[in-house]
Amino acid sequence: MKQLLLQYMTRLTSLSEAEQQAILDEILVEEYSKGTTLLKQGEVPGKCYFVLKGCVRQHAVDVMGRDITSNFYTEEQAISIFNAHKPDKSSDYTLTCLEDCVLVVGPLDTEKEMYAKYTQLETMTRRMIEESFGQVQEEFAAFIASSPEDRLKTLLHKRPGLISRVPQHQLASYLGMTPESLSRIKKRIHRERAEPGL
Repeated sequence: MKQLLLQYMTRLTSLSEAEQQAILDEILVEEYSKGTTLLKQGEVPGKCYFVLKGCVRQHAVDVMGRDITSNFYTEEQAISIFNAHKPDKSSDYTLTCLEDCVLVVGPLDTEKEMYAKYTQLETMTRRMIEESFGQVQEEFAAFIASSPEDRLKTLLHKRPGLISRVPQHQLASYLGMTPESLSRIKKRIHRERAEPGL
């Protein structure tokens, strides 16, 4: 599993093989069972994560009491909580494992120590977050401007495997529609694709 991290270090840094191996030896990789809550809404996060295997749902209960899904993190995605601007540093989200997961776990209290020891590791992490953030910004802008059907088509194009990995009511919440609407749109798209010439 750490081979994935080695690929990132090779692509995004000029660390020597010895330095790369030293980092891999220090990095913590943990297994979590399906249903495990990594972080609860309102808690102060103490860790960040990188998904090697599995699917993690980011969700929150809104003022109306609805459980709203805002993201799904799957293989090779970093889970970072940007809450430094908040006085109490609490998380706006809950993170829940939807599958059995294997995650790289980065304790935030030792992060600065690791970055001081391996300065290129900080550069690599920043570049990974910048790539991820840029993608999230693009997806959010497209999401706001698109219809529910277009949102589903985009998801089917960019993350087709997600459809079969997450519960339909959570997927519907993520796409901003009801489960019934999702079911209807899926059937319509399926029919369109089944028609000759499409």
